[in-house]
Amino acid sequence: MSVLKEQSVGSGLHSRAGRMLRRSPWWIAFAFLAVSALLWVYPFIWMVAASLKDSMEIFSSGLNLMPKVFAWENYVRAWEDAGFGRYMLNTILITVWTVIIVVVRCALAGYVLGRYKFPGSRIVMGILVATLFIPTGYTIIPIVKLSLDLGLLNSLTGMVLALSGAANVSAILIYAGYFRQLPKELEEASIVDGAGFFRTFFTVMLPLTMPVTATVALLTFLGTWNSFFLPLVFSFSRPELRTLSVGMQAFVGENAVDWSGMAAAGVISIIPVVALFIFLQKFFVEGIAGAVKS
Repeated sequence: MSVLKEQSVGSGLHSRAGRMLRRSPWWIAFAFLAVSALLWVYPFIWMVAASLKDSMEIFSSGLNLMPKVFAWENYVRAWEDAGFGRYMLNTILITVWTVIIVVVRCALAGYVLGRYKFPGSRIVMGILVATLFIPTGYTIIPIVKLSLDLGLLNSLTGMVLALSGAANVSAILIYAGYFRQLPKELEEASIVDGAGFFRTFFTVMLPLTMPVTATVALLTFLGTWNSFFLPLVFSFSRPELRTLSVGMQAFVGENAVDWSGMAAAGVISIIPVVALFIFLQKFFVEGIAGAVKS
């Protein structure tokens, strides 16, 4: 009996210890994620705080985030004196048109690769995947040469075509995976109604890919909004065509850097990105989950 009691007591202690061990990782994970989130968000918080300080206070205040005096004139200087109003308009135009072109082009390519079997489809997919390993710097020379021959080098149109002309393999693969899991009865019903290829695609299939389209649009938006190399090349001789990322160089002088103005410009440039992600985060998660599941 004593042995049985000892075994029961031991098993009870073991079960309680097991429950404690099973619970503790949740708290450890929560603490780890909280610290990681703080470390991740802190640079953005510091940038917002620095945008409201003068340049001397940025370096003298140490880790103190609260400004002694709120210097709102930093935003006025960034928007008007540094020309960020014009750069914002350029960036919006370039990004919107690039997103539209990429979404339509990648959706069509993903639809064909995901729904149709034709000779050489695997070869096409292999070529697309191979382009992932080509650095952007290796393609800048043919892009500039082609734009120069077409008379589009120093224009917003040329910049849009250069930014939207990439392979965008990840977007095509996401669309192909999502289209592949849709039932074939949708296309068959559309064909019975007399719809052709493009009508079936734009009126039946594409509206069903809203999560994927939001994901591709958001990723393309981020890449285009933060693009630096191509906009720098296309606006080198015409400063009025600069985007927000290129316009940051206006705060870097020969002998000094306007850190407070640069921080204000950084806050201005990041607000649309954060707002768009908050608006599309639900579709973004659904699109990624659907593509991975397929």
